Amino acid sequence: MKDKRVLYVSSEVVPYLPETEISSMSFEAPRTVNNNNGQIRIFMPRYGNINERRHQLHEVIRLSGMNLVINDMDMPLIIKVASIPKERMQVYFIDNEDYFKRKATYANEDGALFPDNDERALFFAKGVVETVKKLNWAPDIIHVHGWLASFLPLYLKTYYANEPLFDGCKVVTSVYNQGFEGTLDKALKHKISLDGIQEQHLAHLEEPNYINVIKTAIDHSDALITGSNELPEELANYMKAQKAPVLNFHNKEDFSQAYIDFYQNKVLGA
Repeated sequence: MKDKRVLYVSSEVVPYLPETEISSMSFEAPRTVNNNNGQIRIFMPRYGNINERRHQLHEVIRLSGMNLVINDMDMPLIIKVASIPKERMQVYFIDNEDYFKRKATYANEDGALFPDNDERALFFAKGVVETVKKLNWAPDIIHVHGWLASFLPLYLKTYYANEPLFDGCKVVTSVYNQGFEGTLDKALKHKISLDGIQEQHLAHLEEPNYINVIKTAIDHSDALITGSNELPEELANYMKAQKAPVLNFHNKEDFSQAYIDFYQNKVLGA
């Protein structure tokens, strides 16, 4: 992986949020690439329950201040950064007062999903791309983890398809058994269409439940990784039906070489 650039985009990363399959692998995978002489960047949302003082987040003024248009509204983008102790790894945080100030990740204290989770996910996807453009850091691979990050493949292959910085870049999506109940806002499809994304890319989102959100990510990915030992049957079958290469599940103890080989031989070699 010498000098290859991998951009990790995740809905959760340890040590900033509690350990889950997603947050753990979103830390372990970049650490592996880092230890194999690759270059990495990590992006996640700056949820209000992340302790900024403890983790020493600070705003990057030169990257902040842009407005992103979500559902026809201008939403200011704030970028913060922190370093993971002892790991020589920086994490960039996508922030916005309206979307991420609340002291929770996806749901309120009663467990009800936030009604604007769809817009938070769209803001996150656009915010990552616009920030990477400002950094002028051209990745070889973009590796997506978690449903809140899962609109990134769609936007990279449509809205940002002609962006020179991502020319030749491969999108890898890890699919996990860690979703949400019910659906996102039913107007999601309309909100995405406001960005000029054509109907044929959005067919699954008529019913924006977890399975269909991930199917949309799968459709726009160059390679797939099974992130959980057991997946919903519908998703597992959908992955098998793809032409894209698929890496089977590996647990935290033995994934390192498998991921490096997959990146080098199946993703970049494809």
